[in-house]
Amino acid sequence: MKTLVQCDFDGTITDKDVSFLLLNTFGNGNWRELLKEYHAGKMSVGAFNTRAFAMVSADRDAQLNLIFNSGAIKIRPGFPELVDYCSGKGFEFVIVSNGEDFYIEAYLQRLGLGQIKFHAATVRFDPAGLEVSYIGPDGMAVDNGFKETYTRLFLSQGYRIIYIGNGASDIYPARLSHHVFATGGLLKKCREEKLACTPFEDLNEVVQALKKLALE
Repeated sequence: MKTLVQCDFDGTITDKDVSFLLLNTFGNGNWRELLKEYHAGKMSVGAFNTRAFAMVSADRDAQLNLIFNSGAIKIRPGFPELVDYCSGKGFEFVIVSNGEDFYIEAYLQRLGLGQIKFHAATVRFDPAGLEVSYIGPDGMAVDNGFKETYTRLFLSQGYRIIYIGNGASDIYPARLSHHVFATGGLLKKCREEKLACTPFEDLNEVVQALKKLALE
């Protein structure tokens, strides 16, 4: 059975959420009120990001300078090793993230991993505020369930899905997957739902656990 590793980005490949760093620094409005609504289940993660980033007018260069020069966010140890392991085993490795495409692309290029496929929020820069949209596999806008939309696509293509994530929104694609690696909010959700998962802190731990699964 062919295998695909679907991996979150913010807080999974990175050690902290890049979006929150950008909103904390450049957000011009009360985006934290929107975050409260999202945490209360009154708003989808897509709607939150779309409305919150409309409050950010900083250009691409200013945001990338903050990300890469502040030292506030680091790549979680073991990420290149995970990519190498998947490549060596013939596993597809795809990032599906509620984060923004411009900084994910910049991170991958800086790491020399620009070949990695990813799906994320599409950003158009505008001095009045960023325009963020989520486009699904069919080319249509997705307001809710962006990550699991891709998980269902991969399943329909006959893949065994290994999911790696850290956030509460990762529980939805995790429920659909064959094996789950979880940390942070996803780990808490998995334990609440008694959904089988392997905890991790370091992505090298994921590599070692994948070796023990002996997937072919």
